[in-house]
Amino acid sequence: MALTKILGKRKKIALVAHDHKKADLMEWALHNQTALAKHELFATGTTGKLLEEALDRPVKKLLSGPLGGDQQIGAMIANGEIDMMFFFWDPMEAQPHDSDVRALLRLCVAWNIPMACDRATADFIMTSPFMHDEYVSAIPNYDHYLNRKIKDE
Repeated sequence: MALTKILGKRKKIALVAHDHKKADLMEWALHNQTALAKHELFATGTTGKLLEEALDRPVKKLLSGPLGGDQQIGAMIANGEIDMMFFFWDPMEAQPHDSDVRALLRLCVAWNIPMACDRATADFIMTSPFMHDEYVSAIPNYDHYLNRKIKDE
């Protein structure tokens, strides 16, 4: 039997943006302010402060990305505490914490979390009928990986 998770009508949304993408995320969030108001928002440090001011609503703020915020969101994803993520990252700028960024993106895929890394994809997710109702999401079963035989070195 497949494992599932029910995403309620009120989604738990992680919002993250690299420095050069913060303005883009703020503009997108303001455009989607009414829809976002129906959900619980989480964000890394500075992004969270900017979102709170722009949207005039509370945002659960974690640490700044390079100081562990990306990893905090990753842990929340692995624990089933985040339903989706909007991560506007800058493909043209190397980040000092690129390994954390890749790990965060990998976790979204590993746990079947809807994720948008650009405005067009974010718009598609926000306008999906699944965004406004409950959604039954498949949770990957990693028993085969966890129970694999470890070879002696």
